[in-house]
Amino acid sequence: MPEEGTPAMLELKSVSKRFGDTVAVDAVSLAIPAGEMVGIIGRSGAGKSTLLRLINRLCDASGGEILWQGKPVSQLQGKALREWRACCGMVFQQFNLSPRLDVLNNVLTGSLCRNQGIAPLFKMFPQTERARAILELHALDMAEAAFQRCCTLSGGQQQRVAIARTLMQMPEIILADEPIASLDPANAETVMETLARINRERGITVLVNLHALDIARRYCPRIIGMAQGRVVFDGPPEALRGPVIEKIYGRQVFESAAAIPEPERLDAVA
Repeated sequence: MPEEGTPAMLELKSVSKRFGDTVAVDAVSLAIPAGEMVGIIGRSGAGKSTLLRLINRLCDASGGEILWQGKPVSQLQGKALREWRACCGMVFQQFNLSPRLDVLNNVLTGSLCRNQGIAPLFKMFPQTERARAILELHALDMAEAAFQRCCTLSGGQQQRVAIARTLMQMPEIILADEPIASLDPANAETVMETLARINRERGITVLVNLHALDIARRYCPRIIGMAQGRVVFDGPPEALRGPVIEKIYGRQVFESAAAIPEPERLDAVA
């Protein structure tokens, strides 16, 4: 939970989303101060992905209010909505890259939200944007692959390209929806370390949906647990144990987690 008196950059007030008779998100209220790294955990169907889509306005809330720096974003339309989505970058599980384009041009598409005119549609990006894209790739150890087609890369490499593309938007907040779900453990670690470094070094707020309890404990100083569309836990990793885990995941996962030593925190060794 944010400390009392800390200004919240992102606020959700009793936000709900219904799909027919199904309540995917149920009266969620949260305050996320600038610069936090927040893990959102829960079983499939808990409402995690829907929550991020509501924040980014990929779908509209059925009730409640979403505020960014004190201003409502729930009703934004047109140019104002495009500006919000540019500010609020998304990283998806499936990468959403163009496999036939090379890495550099995939990353450059992230600047389309801020570039006007038709030139970028024909891959005629300004030299300043191309240079910035190379720098973003270099920061993620992907510059050497700049002219490779994305279809030739591993899953972990593709996800780092997707993150570089998101950084081209110059976002103030990144919403990562299960970014490691399709990756092997080694690549999952690399992607999570990348997101944590971006948060730590650039001060960009990161909200990341995760299934893995141990990954959330290691990388996220604040964890939000969801079950059946509701927030059932909001606190530090060390408080995530016992009946709280059972409430989020069920008894079977709780019993398994109880037998696993708590992993060393990333910020303790950084």
